[in-house]
Formats: sequence, C-alpha cells, structure tokens
Amino acid sequence: MALLLAISLPLILSGCQSKDEGSGAPPPAKVIPVSDMNLITIDQKDVAKFPIATAGQVEASAQLQATGTVFPDVSREVPVISLANGRVVDIKTRLDDNVKKGQLLFSVQSPDITTAFNAYLKAVNDEQLANKAYLRADDLFKHGALSQAMVEQAQTAENDAKADLEAADNQLKLYGVDKKHPGSVVNVYAPISGVVIGQNVTNAAAAGVTLSGSATAFTIADLSTVWILCDVYENDIPKIQVGQQATIKIQAYPDRPLKGRVSDIGPVLDPSQRTAKVRIEVPNPGILKLGMFVSATFSSLKKSIFTVVPAEAVLHLHDRNWVFVPVGGNQFKRTEVQVGSMLEGGRQQILSGISPGTQVVTNALLLETAGNQ
Repeated sequence: MALLLAISLPLILSGCQSKDEGSGAPPPAKVIPVSDMNLITIDQKDVAKFPIATAGQVEASAQLQATGTVFPDVSREVPVISLANGRVVDIKTRLDDNVKKGQLLFSVQSPDITTAFNAYLKAVNDEQLANKAYLRADDLFKHGALSQAMVEQAQTAENDAKADLEAADNQLKLYGVDKKHPGSVVNVYAPISGVVIGQNVTNAAAAGVTLSGSATAFTIADLSTVWILCDVYENDIPKIQVGQQATIKIQAYPDRPLKGRVSDIGPVLDPSQRTAKVRIEVPNPGILKLGMFVSATFSSLKKSIFTVVPAEAVLHLHDRNWVFVPVGGNQFKRTEVQVGSMLEGGRQQILSGISPGTQVVTNALLLETAGNQ
C-alpha cells in the first residue's frame, strides 16, 4: 500500500503541474526579420554591366496636369428658330451636318404668313387712301376752302398709314416672305456656318416660338474654337492664372499636341471633389470632337530648379516610377520618384524623390530584370 502511494504521488503532482502550465498565456511569437524588398544584390562581377550616371539639374517651369472634356464655345453657339408658327413640311439638314451661313435648313407651313400678308395689303390700301385725302385737303387749303387744322389732321392720318405700312412690310421681311410671290410656306436658313449639334424637330412637327415643344429647332456651333473644361484640385488652383498657356494632348492623336489659353477659373468648388472648373480656349484644327477626353498640361510662369536623369534610368512599375541608387558594393536600392515632363536629349524631369548629384543606374529595366532572376 505504501509502495502504491509512492508511485501515485509523483503522477498526481505531474498532472497538476501540466494543467497549470497549459492554462497560462501563449508563448511569445517569434519575429523573423525580412530583408528590404527594394534592395537588389547582384554578383560582384556583373556590377560593371550597369553604368552609373549622376543626376543633373535644369531650370524649367513647374507643370501641372489635369484631365478635361471638350465643349463648344457658348459664344459661338447659335439656336435656330422659326419666327413663324406652323408645321414643318421639309427638313434639309440633320444632326451632325456641317452647314454654311445662309443654307436652307427647313420649311414651315404657317398661317402667320397669310395673316401678315393680308395685313400688308390692307396697309397699302389705307396708305393710298390717306395720301389721296391729304393731297385733296392740301389743295382745298391752298384755295381757301379748308382750314389749316383740317389739313394737319389729314397729314397725321397719312403719317399713321405710312407707319402701319412700314410695320406690315417689316413683318413680311422678318418672316422672309417675298411680297411679289407670297405663299404659306416660310423657309428658315442657317444664321452662321458650323456644325448642327442639336436637333429638336422632325417632319410634320410643330415649329415656332408660341407653339408647344421647343422653340429651338436646331443648334449650330462654330467649332473653329472650342472650350476644354478641366477639374483642378483646390490645392493646385494657385498654380494657374488666367492667360496662362496650356498644352493639350489627345489620346486619338498623340503626335499632335495643341496649344490653348486659360480663359477662366471657376469661382465655385465642387463640394464633393474639392475641384474647380478651369476653362481653356483652344483653336480647333478639326480633330477635337465634342465630348472628347483630353489631358492638359499647365506650365507656370515662374521657373524652378528640377532634377534630371536619363530617361532609361526611370523604371515604371506598379503604377509608380523608380530609379536605382547604388548603396555600396554590389547593392542597389530601388527609390520611388515623381516624374515630370520629358526633356530634349532623352532626359526625364524628376519632381521629387532624388536631388541633383544623386547617382543612379542608367538602365533601370536591365537591373530590375537581373534582380528578378
């Protein structure tokens, strides 16, 4: 019995000790150091394959880039309306057509023409009658058979009749009616040369300024000069001034940059985007289409000092730009930079990340490829 207790006691104590240890805090995690992912080490004998260049500096204008959309110049946008109310009987043009000033656009059959011509004929008759009455009164006055007051009254009636006739004549001219060949159909012509960017009528539709529907039948825009509206962030607004030049690049024509001028900086910010509308006036050589997306580069009037490196020294990777800086021996560190514009001689402008005098690998892509092998 004593022997059994002697054997059981160590087992019981051992079980209690294991239970106490199992209920305590977990052991601390082991920290495994990871090397710098931007550090590349190559074989010492291959170092000579990657020439080193020293970053230089250049004095240039600071640049700001923004995206924009092409819009018509509202001062060159003209609505086409029919002053005569009626029904469209013929349409000679369509949406997106190029038209010339004076070109026939559409015809309207209107009862207003009949009414206006009838008023003109009555005004002609009234003026002739008033003229005869005045001449008769003047003759009688000269022979002493009529008073001066009666002559003045006849002259006033003649003047009123002439005014009514002139008004009726102007009404016909306003409608474009030929007095010698009147008809119930009036033609509407293009007021300017340009492109039809809006159409609100079809055949048999109502037209005119007092009938139901839109009074504007067509909208013609002169697209020889267009607007580009860009969204510029609040912090970048001080970098832009009215009258400043801008370079416009079009995705469809990358080899044909255009020049424009800032004509307005919007006074109101978009509360959700914190951006303001910047308007650029651009002469259109015929390649800018309404609604087209473009990129605008603004160059500041004040010049600053920027770092420059060979263009091949910059590596574009994961939507970022990098250069490789030697850190001693056979190691190179990949350093992120913000790039500016391309300069002559195959040089790349660097806005931030490195400074003039920094050494960089001249062929970043070659070194990146070697480091991944």
